[in-house]
Amino acid sequence: MALSSLRQKRNEEYLLGVNQTELERLRFQHGVWKQNTDSFLDGLKIKKGWKCLDVGAGPGFVSMDLRQRVGPTGEVTALEPSELYLEWLARESKRRRWKNINTMRGNAETAPLPKNHYNLIFVRWVIAFVPDPAKFLHPLIESLKKGGIIAIMDYWYEGLSLYPQGGAFDGAARAVRKYYRSGGGDPYVTGKIPELLRSNNLKVVDFTPTQIAGGPDSDIIEWAHRFFVPHLPLMAEQGNCSKEEAESMAQDWLAHRKNANTIFFSPIVVHIAGRKQG
Repeated sequence: MALSSLRQKRNEEYLLGVNQTELERLRFQHGVWKQNTDSFLDGLKIKKGWKCLDVGAGPGFVSMDLRQRVGPTGEVTALEPSELYLEWLARESKRRRWKNINTMRGNAETAPLPKNHYNLIFVRWVIAFVPDPAKFLHPLIESLKKGGIIAIMDYWYEGLSLYPQGGAFDGAARAVRKYYRSGGGDPYVTGKIPELLRSNNLKVVDFTPTQIAGGPDSDIIEWAHRFFVPHLPLMAEQGNCSKEEAESMAQDWLAHRKNANTIFFSPIVVHIAGRKQG
């Protein structure tokens, strides 16, 4: 459900395109999950002067939040394949007169990252969409200083549901999981990450599942609406569900949005943090 990371061709184009409309959707998404993300960052006890890397940064909304935490003596680098988004972040940084947000175009597997450099590497809604999480993590861990933290926020794709239950939308989570896998991703990747971190000499210091729920007028249900309306037809086109199933799920979704008693439950999002040992 993180459209900033779902791509038809990884690192080449976004599934919904790279444009101002999608940038605004990403801005809305960041707002919906900001309290949740801030809680995760609070627990990491980020200090002034830290050097941070935001992986798959999109337009850099988290990068800007990190800049607020590290202050003018710190350093934030946004790693992102989209030139449009990096240019937007550069303009926004200039407008704020920030001189310590850097941009780097590329991805974790191939970018020329410095060794033993960062105090914090943050990865939100990216690793679930990569075909080889171990390969993805290796250069990031090499870029961490001793004692540095890699913080990952991603899905254990259960929990997605609507109340009242019993309609076609009950099959939505299954269709989304197939959707992820059709692109080489893993909707249950967060279960693997602690083992991958420990095998790379990191100590797991946080593993916290979270979830958001809300009624028909909530931001969280609007966030889901902006995903399912365009993506259900795409799931049918790719064979993750039938056209009839997609249409039925969409109709059920729209009917729930008109029901004052509806509650939408987001998928489970897991906060994972590992600290690099000596």
